[in-house]
Amino acid sequence: MTAPVAPRAEANMGDPYVLGRNVNAGGEEDRSEGGGASKSIVTLYGFWIFLLSDIVMFSGFFASYAVLVGATAGGPDGSSLFELTRIKLETGCLLLSSYTCGMSAIAATRRTLALTEIWLLVTGLLGAGFLGLELQEFAKLIAQGAGPQRSAFLSGFFALVGCHGVHVVAGLLWLGTMMAQIWVKGFRADVMRRLMCFSLFWHALDIIWVALITIVYLMGHAR
Repeated sequence: MTAPVAPRAEANMGDPYVLGRNVNAGGEEDRSEGGGASKSIVTLYGFWIFLLSDIVMFSGFFASYAVLVGATAGGPDGSSLFELTRIKLETGCLLLSSYTCGMSAIAATRRTLALTEIWLLVTGLLGAGFLGLELQEFAKLIAQGAGPQRSAFLSGFFALVGCHGVHVVAGLLWLGTMMAQIWVKGFRADVMRRLMCFSLFWHALDIIWVALITIVYLMGHAR
């Protein structure tokens, strides 16, 4: 004989907004195996921990650059190397890609396949444009004899900016994978969780870039 269910408990069983319950657009409950928080909450919590660890790593690169910025060994410094016009173009591409990434997330929430793919494609093109400009900058510096082996300052510069560029490459590969998964699998709960994690990753790259242009390029050019 089953015990009667309290009216309030019975009402909560059908409420998707009760803690630990998350129903996606298809009516499928997104719940962790342990019966606690939903898979979306657990996934995002874990991904936030990853982002924080990544920021700690970048903090180490920033600290190293701050120590080495004056060690030019008689070579060129940032004021003679950095081109602010190119930096403005790079910043415009990356910040605009953050906007288009947000628009893709909105389109995915509304389950609009065409708009989601279009916004993701524009995000990828802007990210590729940013990466192309950065590679041109690196190639020009190396051609001028200002490669990472020239001085400790340039070693710190290439390590910090290059690390951010590697993250952009990883983000572009992830973006292409997400476009393929959305096209093939649609807006399944697991795909939506991955898309949310990608959006967080891409926005984090923009935040790091803002810190990078302030500390490296603007302060370096002023110096």
